[in-house]
Amino acid sequence: MRRSLLVLSLLLIMPIAHAAGYGHYDPQHLLASSETPSGRHYSFNLAYLDRVLQDLSVHAKNYPPRFDSPQDRQRAVEDVKKFSRMLDVLVNAPQPDKRILTRAGYLSSIGYNLDIPGSGEKAVFIFERLLAAAPSDSWGNYLYGTFLANARKPRQALPYLEKAYAAGIADAAYTIGMTYLSLGNREKALEHLEIYKGRNPDDTRVNTLIEAVRAGQD
Repeated sequence: MRRSLLVLSLLLIMPIAHAAGYGHYDPQHLLASSETPSGRHYSFNLAYLDRVLQDLSVHAKNYPPRFDSPQDRQRAVEDVKKFSRMLDVLVNAPQPDKRILTRAGYLSSIGYNLDIPGSGEKAVFIFERLLAAAPSDSWGNYLYGTFLANARKPRQALPYLEKAYAAGIADAAYTIGMTYLSLGNREKALEHLEIYKGRNPDDTRVNTLIEAVRAGQD
C-alpha cells in the first residue's frame, strides 16, 4: 500500500513534461485474482491502475491535454471511460475503499480535461464522498482542490489546497500560488511560489514564472 501511495503522489505534484506516445492498456488487467482456501478471490490491481494514471497524467493532467496524435488522444478517452465504468462498482459500494475513491476521482478529473461529458460532475461526486468519509485526507483535499482550480473555481479550490498543504503536501504550495495568481492576488501568489521554489530550487519553470509575476507588478 505504501508503494502505491508513493506512485500516486509522484504523479500528482507537478505538471509532467511531455514524453513518449500514450500507451496501450487492457482493462482486463485491472482485475487481479488469487486462490484462497474459500476459492478464487478477485481484487483490483492498483499497481496496474497507477500505471495507467501515470501515463494519462503525462498527457492530460492539465488542460489542454497534449498527445502525439489524434489516435493517442482517442485511445486515452476510451481508456478513461472504460476504467471509470469498472471503478463505478467499487465507488458506489456502501463503504468504498479510500484508495479506490482517490484514484477514481483523479481519473474523472483527467476525463474532465479530455472533455468527456459528465466527468466534472462525477469528479465532484467522488471527491465529496471521499472527503465526507475522510475530511482530513491530504491527497483527497489536494486532488479536489486541484480539480476545482482547473475547473476555474479558484475560490472553492483554495480551502482544499490549503488544507492539503497544512497536512503535509508541501508541493501544494505551487498550486496555491497558481490559484492566487488566477484571482489576481500577485502578492499571495509570489509568497507560495517562493515556498515551492525553496523546496525545488532546480525547477527552472517556477523560477521563470516568479520572474514573470514580478515583472507584471512593475
